[in-house]
Amino acid sequence: MDEALAVDAAAPPEPDYPRHWEADVVASDGGVVHLRPILPGDADAVVAFHARLSEWTRYLRYFGPYPYLSPRDLERFTVVDHNARVALVAQLGEEIIAVGRYEGTYGPDGTEVVGPAEVAFVVQDDHQSRGLGSILLEHLAAAGRERGVRRFEAEVLAENSQMVRVFRDAGYQISRRFADGVLHLEFDIDPTERSMEVRDAREQRAEARSVHNLLHPRSVAVIGASTDPGKIGHAVLLHLLRCNFAGPVYPVNPQERSVRGVRAYPAVTDIPDEVDLAVVAVPAAGVGDVMGSCLTKGVKALVVLSAGFADAGPDGVSAQRRLADNARAHGMRVVGPNALGVANTAAQVRLNATLAPTLPAAGRVGFFSQSGALGITLLAAATERGLGLSTFVSAGNRADVSGNDVLQYWQTDPATDVVLLYLESFGNPRKFARLARRLARTKPIIAVKSGRWTDAPAAEALPAPIAPVDETRVQALFEHSGVIRVQNVTQMFDTALLLATQPLPTGGRVAVVSNSTALNLLVVDALNGEDLVVTGNPVDAGTAVSPEDLAAAVGAAGRADDVDALVVVFVPPLAISGTAHAVALRQAVSGLGKPVVTTFLATQGIVGEPALRGPDGQPDHRAVPSYPTPERAVAALGRAVRYSRWRSAPPGEMVRPPGIDVQGARALVDRHDGKVEHVLDDDEHVALLRCYGIEMLPFRRAHSAAETVAVATELGFPVAIKATVPQWRHRVDGAGVRLTVTTHQGARQAFADLARVSGHDEVYVQRMGPPGTSCVFALLDDPTFGSLLSFGLSGMASDLLGDRAYRPLPLSTVDAAELVREPRAAPLLSGYRGEPPARLDALEDLALRLNRLAEDLPEVRSLVLDPVLAGPDGVAVSSSRVVIGPPPTREDAGPRRLQ
Repeated sequence: MDEALAVDAAAPPEPDYPRHWEADVVASDGGVVHLRPILPGDADAVVAFHARLSEWTRYLRYFGPYPYLSPRDLERFTVVDHNARVALVAQLGEEIIAVGRYEGTYGPDGTEVVGPAEVAFVVQDDHQSRGLGSILLEHLAAAGRERGVRRFEAEVLAENSQMVRVFRDAGYQISRRFADGVLHLEFDIDPTERSMEVRDAREQRAEARSVHNLLHPRSVAVIGASTDPGKIGHAVLLHLLRCNFAGPVYPVNPQERSVRGVRAYPAVTDIPDEVDLAVVAVPAAGVGDVMGSCLTKGVKALVVLSAGFADAGPDGVSAQRRLADNARAHGMRVVGPNALGVANTAAQVRLNATLAPTLPAAGRVGFFSQSGALGITLLAAATERGLGLSTFVSAGNRADVSGNDVLQYWQTDPATDVVLLYLESFGNPRKFARLARRLARTKPIIAVKSGRWTDAPAAEALPAPIAPVDETRVQALFEHSGVIRVQNVTQMFDTALLLATQPLPTGGRVAVVSNSTALNLLVVDALNGEDLVVTGNPVDAGTAVSPEDLAAAVGAAGRADDVDALVVVFVPPLAISGTAHAVALRQAVSGLGKPVVTTFLATQGIVGEPALRGPDGQPDHRAVPSYPTPERAVAALGRAVRYSRWRSAPPGEMVRPPGIDVQGARALVDRHDGKVEHVLDDDEHVALLRCYGIEMLPFRRAHSAAETVAVATELGFPVAIKATVPQWRHRVDGAGVRLTVTTHQGARQAFADLARVSGHDEVYVQRMGPPGTSCVFALLDDPTFGSLLSFGLSGMASDLLGDRAYRPLPLSTVDAAELVREPRAAPLLSGYRGEPPARLDALEDLALRLNRLAEDLPEVRSLVLDPVLAGPDGVAVSSSRVVIGPPPTREDAGPRRLQ
């Protein structure tokens, strides 16, 4: 159809350029494209783009020959109002490689778009099959929803199978009509569960592909390769050569003819063959020139080892942003800057593009480290513990590639079974939670989160990328996502060694076998501390037990039906090394299908893992993991049991409770200026909560003793009378509240008392709620973790101890159930000491309604229900406070984009 549809004469003037529609997006082949709204200044680029299209592509798009763009059409294509007429271009460098647009019609008032908008896009021939049509459709639909468009329509030639597939596979409910060889398609553009699944699946495949390209290069250039052994450019080249990288390695050094016996080139552009990966080891001031050469050469990915960017202050932050922007604009991914590098131990790759002189043996553990400085130490520790790695990425300052990207890769990487994360901060916590939760359903994730600061002076001393973090919220994010949180690197490797070599436990019943009663007691204490159950009596096989008898005892214990895991502790006698016992133990547990952890104590000190190495002295990854102490062995087992329980538990459902009026709630919020924060008044917050099926106990304001009596009589005694000043109403000593007022005289006295203490001749009069335990729900927008819902019991003790449970949004039914049971004081809700139990299902329902409110109305910046009375008849909300304002950025909830 004709690209330029009729434009209503009453169309409003062009609004401000919508810069938030700009996005870098990963295409299906792993390359990056830049999306942005079209501008009048794009006219020449659009003409050039049109000229590069084949005749067949033009025919499919315009339904006939269309060799040239007329001046009139060119103006219509490039001059849009970003409202009823929207066009997005996809760029690679300075070239436009795809254009998508929708064209709608204004209603009688000249401001509102009415009816479906026609959508169309066209992709340059050599960039087709990269998923650009699907990307454009996602972003056009998001722009349309923002501008009030509700439906798209499209007309597609029947032979345009690729375009038909774009619409068919998008996840929308599409109506179709066919006439004269043309398909007419029409569909609502509001997100559906299916369209979100499609978006997430495409995002995963694309981002995984981009990291695959990074970790499977066919050739590597080392820019800044040096003959000086003290330079990082010399170290990384040496490590690439020593690991026998599977492809060619090209040193780049304008001063040398060769480095380490390999021919060097003055610049990357002088290399005669293609370069997939460039490792940059030049000073920060020279990275810009290097980037230009890499862009010219068509390098696909960069690993920037150089420091001096965001780690060096504000000027470095700007330079780092330019580095990432330039790389993405030309389709490249960047690891770093200030990174340790990347590695892939696969036999067909053999990549060590890091500053670590040696890598751990090949294995099935993927490792992401945000810290470059600690990376070498972490890799050395993995080698010492006998933990084999599949891939390793040290992201440094994370200008581009982050832990989220690598999680996407490991999701479908057949060479990785266990994932390790060393994190200092979160870039996009909502996306991290979503990706980690999906990955953890099939592969365990073990994470160390450093930076556990809470005091302001310490926080102020930190570099810009690191911010103080609330530990409770970190823990909530990890638990919500199924991530195994550990406190240090030692615990991380302890846990990884178990999960990489043993099956997951199916329960927490543990058998204990040792050759020492004293050691059995230590193991039992440790198991009790981990809430694990000791099955039967611990077996003491005797100090001088033979390898055969130890194996028999372990085998008998492991075959018991009421045993889910085994702990074996052995102290070799003075004249015995214990190697034969280790071999016998490995044979005894082979094929049990149950996890086994051990501690082998030598006579000359504590030695752990070496006792269970293979005959050649190297780590045997079929071996049973051994730990220096029984406590560490049991702690690792405890983490595995808790993870197994999370993984086997149903994930819950994302539900929308009945009786929700989204349109009514939206109308209430839209009454206010969205650019400033505003506290809703009494009528407004009551109406907003009612839209989500949350009813407050009836209340009114009174301004005199007589009015207080009249209102109390109208509502019905007994009543609660409260100060209107928040700092008095919410005092923990109750000084601003009078409860269970039953008489006229009591109402008059309460008014007089509260007016005197608060200094205001105004009170709230509210019907008393049913007996129950006072609780608090709060929605908050955390700058580190995004939107959170918290729950706890009211009272000074809970406030003092910080006894609150947190969950990042969105919540599933399982999340809601866990939230209201997690505070340490939660047993008070379940009939503690004979009190009637509260209806926990009513609290769960309230949590899910608040979840929907926060997801539907991002303008709600904070919401507090305090108190909520939870009793045997349900819940009653007594007080609330709602603040609305500019919505936070929720890029993870919209169309695909790199953060």
